[in-house]
Amino acid sequence: QRARALLLTCLDAPMWADRVVAGRPYETLGEVEAAMVAASATLSDEELEQALARHPRIGERADAERHDAAHSTREQAGVDPEDADLARRLADGNRAYEERFGRVFIIRAAGRDGHEILQHLEQRLGNTDELKRAATIDQLTQIAVLRMEQLMGEEP
Repeated sequence: QRARALLLTCLDAPMWADRVVAGRPYETLGEVEAAMVAASATLSDEELEQALARHPRIGERADAERHDAAHSTREQAGVDPEDADLARRLADGNRAYEERFGRVFIIRAAGRDGHEILQHLEQRLGNTDELKRAATIDQLTQIAVLRMEQLMGEEP
């Protein structure tokens, strides 16, 4: 139960967490990560929506009631809240993405600055629905792996 609870803080998708837990025991962190990636390939649309609901929009402050605020705040540290032009462009991009695809734009923000994130957002606006879904799952998985590494005390 503890392993499942930890996994759900990495990616809020119960069936995904169950699949990762079912593969235990793991010898290395690399094996856990491989299991996380494999389980992500089977995310349903419902799980995807549930997982996305735990993430704030890029450039927005995390809501402790709905989001994993501590993770999100740390992960978005590269987005300068004092850069008003960047904040406006990210908000416009988030809105355009949600209008086009019907879901929040997600990216592994850790290690990226706001301008790099904006570049990815603008590029992904041109994706097909199929590419958008694949990119969303890939980014959620990268975030989940990063969070697991942090929970396990490993440097990413």
